[in-house]
Amino acid sequence: MAVFKPVTLFKSSSLCGLAREKQVKMPLTPSQVHHIRQQVINWQAEHGRHDLPWQQDVTPYRVHVSEIMLQQTQVTTVIPYFQRWMADFPTLSALASASEDEVMAHWQGLGYYSRARNLRKAAQHLIEQHAGHYPDDLKSLNDIPGIGRYTAGAIRSFAFSNYGPIVDGNVKRLYARLFAIYGEPNSSAVNKTMWQHAELLTPEKQSERYSQGVLDLGATLCKKSNPECQRCPLQENCFAFQQNKIGELPSAKKRKTKPVKDAHFAWLINDTTSATELMLEKRQSPGIWGGLWCIPQLTEQPYSARLVGEFTHEFSHYRLQAKVWAHQLNSVAETANAQRLYPLEQLDSVGLPTPIRNFINDMKALSKNDTN
Repeated sequence: MAVFKPVTLFKSSSLCGLAREKQVKMPLTPSQVHHIRQQVINWQAEHGRHDLPWQQDVTPYRVHVSEIMLQQTQVTTVIPYFQRWMADFPTLSALASASEDEVMAHWQGLGYYSRARNLRKAAQHLIEQHAGHYPDDLKSLNDIPGIGRYTAGAIRSFAFSNYGPIVDGNVKRLYARLFAIYGEPNSSAVNKTMWQHAELLTPEKQSERYSQGVLDLGATLCKKSNPECQRCPLQENCFAFQQNKIGELPSAKKRKTKPVKDAHFAWLINDTTSATELMLEKRQSPGIWGGLWCIPQLTEQPYSARLVGEFTHEFSHYRLQAKVWAHQLNSVAETANAQRLYPLEQLDSVGLPTPIRNFINDMKALSKNDTN
């Protein structure tokens, strides 16, 4: 079995700030490329994941939905969402004709809600521009709303079995260790290097097997912590394993202290003879929670109102500290289009941000305890 030194395609005199003596700059030879491909393909065929829901009855639409859901989200979390989505939106036309509220209700809890809006826009684009069919070339796929370089490659590879390089967080970790790619993982220089490797290593034939293989290796063996190097088919060629550099690669991201943002919301209740209703407003898109329904946000703290509760929520770039203030609506005038009264007991089908739904549930529980 061929053994070769790990290499990188990055040919500058310095790689993302790494000292020159620590860099490996020799390009991969054709035999090395072939060896890596076969190791990954053979391992995936025998040990990779084959039973995920989107790997059954494969269509471009199913691949598209799954790949968008899997962005920034764990597989175990995605599976039930994917199954519910496919039950209610089994085709492009079903999704394209669904209302935004219906789509957002199915997405609540997954976060990064622009993904759901873009899926619906993509379905409408494909119906209008491509007669309901996915194109199979990378350029046309990239032109679809919400589809970037990775998703285009995934659709072309998994749905059409054509050449489609992919790079995600798992693949970056694998390549960083295998080829000694140092530097901030999300920097443009490292990102460029990762895609160079993916483009070179992805084969024309069995592209789907290779792409699934590097995803599976990164997710199941080449993990961020406690990687299972002894089971990895690439260990004998892996720079990090051979040089005992697993802890150094990929390079650690620069940690930044998250800023804290304060927000104030209104708890507007309308008690009727038949139900207790809560005022909700639809959030504007784009923006945080865009397209979802939420208790109304206030521009400032209402000093005459009573504080009924608080909650915090972690976003990717900041921490939200929210206070909720109570009002009693004895009579409600005609509301704006973006506002609506909903019975408290009928919110299950309404698309709500997770922290808002949790707060509402806490308030309902407190109300029941007070009446017992």
